[in-house]
Amino acid sequence: MVLLTTSHRVAPGLLSWSAWQVLREADQVLCADPDHPQLPYLREAGIEVVRQAPDAHALVEECAGGRTVVVLPTGEGDRRLTDGLARLAGSGRYAMPDLELLPGSYDLPGARLLDLVQVMDRVRRECPWTSRKTHEGLAKYAIEEAYELVEAIETGDRAELLEELGDVLLQVVFHARIAEEDEEEPFSVDDVAGALVEKLVHRHPHVFGDAEAETPEDVREHWQRTKDEEKQRESVTDGIPLGQPGLALAAKLAGRARAGGVAVALPEGEGIGYELLALAARAEAAGVDPETALRAAARTYRDAIRAAEGVAG
Repeated sequence: MVLLTTSHRVAPGLLSWSAWQVLREADQVLCADPDHPQLPYLREAGIEVVRQAPDAHALVEECAGGRTVVVLPTGEGDRRLTDGLARLAGSGRYAMPDLELLPGSYDLPGARLLDLVQVMDRVRRECPWTSRKTHEGLAKYAIEEAYELVEAIETGDRAELLEELGDVLLQVVFHARIAEEDEEEPFSVDDVAGALVEKLVHRHPHVFGDAEAETPEDVREHWQRTKDEEKQRESVTDGIPLGQPGLALAAKLAGRARAGGVAVALPEGEGIGYELLALAARAEAAGVDPETALRAAARTYRDAIRAAEGVAG
C-alpha cells in the first residue's frame, strides 16, 4: 500500500519519476477529492483513478494477497485514514500490508535532477542503443545540441529553449553515466557537479569570500586570474580549442591577447582568411560576437533567398 503525498501548492503534473512508476504499476489508485489537481494528468497518462475515500479496514482488505493500492490524499492529508491504520497496526489483530509514504513532488529546486539520474541509469542498462554508446560516439551530438540551443536563444522561442536546455543537460548526464563504467578512472555525475561547485566558489571570491567586485569587468578579471592560477598556463592562448569555428577562434585569440596585455599586431597576408581574421578581431574589440553577427546576417540572407523563390516564411 502506498500513500502518495502531494501538495496543492506544487504545480500539477510535476510528480517524480518514481511516483509515476508506482502509479502505473499499482493494482488500484484511489482518490476521494474530485478536484485534486493531479487527476487530469493521471487521466491523460491512462491511469484509472477510483473516486473513493477508503477507511482503514477496507484498505487493509484491499491490499490482501500482495496487491498494491495507491491512495492519493488531499494537500492537507487524510488524518482519519492514517490514524485508523495506526490503530489497526497497534492492535496486533491484523496482518498489515507494507506501507510506503511516497513523496509525489518535491519542493526543493533541482530535485527532478535526481529523477533524471535514475532514469538515465536505467536507460543505460536496458536500452540496446544507449547501452552501447561511448564518449567518442556521442561527441557529435554535444556539438549539435549546443548549436540547437544557440538557435533557440537567438530566435527567442521559449518552448524550444526549454527543450534544447534539456537536450544539452542530457549530454552531460549521459557522459557522466558512461564515465562511471571506466575501469581505471571512473567518475559520476556527483563528481561532475561537485567539481563544478568548487570551481564556482573558487572563481567567485567576491561572492563567497572577502574580495570585492563592483563591475562586470572586475568579475571577469577575478575569473581570468583564478583560472590562470588553476591551469598554470604559460600563454594567454593556452586552453583555447583550435577546433572551434574560425570566426569564434579568431575572436577568442584577439580577446585573450587584449585582456592579457599582449601587444601583437595582426598578421598580414594574402587571401580572405586574413581579412576575416581582421574582421573578427575588430568585432571582438567592439564587443560583438562575430559568429552571432554572421548568423543573424545569414538568416536575413536565407529569408531573401526564400522570398526570391516565392517560398512563404
